[in-house]
Amino acid sequence: MPPGAARPKLGVVAEVLVRLQGVRKRYGTTVALDGVDLEVHRGEFFSLLGPSGCGKTTLLRLLAGFETPDAGRIEIGGRDMARVPPYERPVNTVFQNYALFPHMTVEANIAFGLRMKGLPPEAIREKVAWALELVDLLGLEKRYPRELSGGQKQRVALARALVLEPQVLLLDEPLSALDARLRQDLRVELMQLQRRLGTTFIFVTHDQEEALVMSDRIAVMRSGRIEQVGLPDEVYERPKTRFVAAFLGRSNFLPARPHPLGAETPLGPLRLKAPLAREALLAIRPEKIRLYPAQGGVPARENLVRAVVEEIVYTGAENQYYLRAGEVRLLAYTLNQDLQEPGAEEFGYGEEVLCYLPPENLVVVHE
Repeated sequence: MPPGAARPKLGVVAEVLVRLQGVRKRYGTTVALDGVDLEVHRGEFFSLLGPSGCGKTTLLRLLAGFETPDAGRIEIGGRDMARVPPYERPVNTVFQNYALFPHMTVEANIAFGLRMKGLPPEAIREKVAWALELVDLLGLEKRYPRELSGGQKQRVALARALVLEPQVLLLDEPLSALDARLRQDLRVELMQLQRRLGTTFIFVTHDQEEALVMSDRIAVMRSGRIEQVGLPDEVYERPKTRFVAAFLGRSNFLPARPHPLGAETPLGPLRLKAPLAREALLAIRPEKIRLYPAQGGVPARENLVRAVVEEIVYTGAENQYYLRAGEVRLLAYTLNQDLQEPGAEEFGYGEEVLCYLPPENLVVVHE
């Protein structure tokens, strides 16, 4: 993390700015949120990650005041938001479709909220100039939305929200309408912008890579509930449930039961960091599996499994190997031309390989 980043530090108790307790929301017979408890710290870039229909946008709309919870409590800055209308909440929202006024120029769009607040013209001009510089739009203030690219429209939407200096900025999949390259560029800009301002960002996305790259912490959501909350490396390296392991990247799963070595699996006995006490499910990420030639060069060790290459997918940066070990299919990634250890190499179709499953990377997950 770059020096000066406005981030909660590990080991330090950060101030809770947003708190949800037992929040429920139902639309007819559909349960959108089912007893959500959540805390977001001041100055944090917090992401709500999950598939469509998991409740993440509903949660954002409840924070904004566009929806009312059926049960539970929402606090921002220690204040109960139950009776606070949207226009009085210390939040602002950036929408997926930008929601710009097509008949207004860039500067008029950015100034709109300030005018609604009744600020004097000179103060509005100063704040708009500040916001234009903040999002690198100086020189475009007289243009209309139809004259802007998608990335420029998104910057206008950000400027319009940030110029009001909200305590919390809510972002509802703001990059989803952009092409892949522009999304990568803008997510870096968003990170840098948040660090400069220290504003609390709550970011909704279904894109796992976006969440991992941009967030201080991530809440993975499923069917109106929060499956896991943690630092990006925590939820990726140590998923608590099968859903988190499968949704946040790719994983191999192995049913397991107790064994003196650690676990008995369809691949045979495997050593774990700690022996199993009961039947469980193990997960291991494809990039954690190390591949070696089946003949020679690898000393005998535990957790070494023979497999055959059934399919190879070349992505440019890496090779993805689809393997069969007996009745078990495994997926393993290797960096293109990466020699993981002396003797490692690329493998061909039908070739027999040795797969090493490091004990520290075999994680117990719940169904």
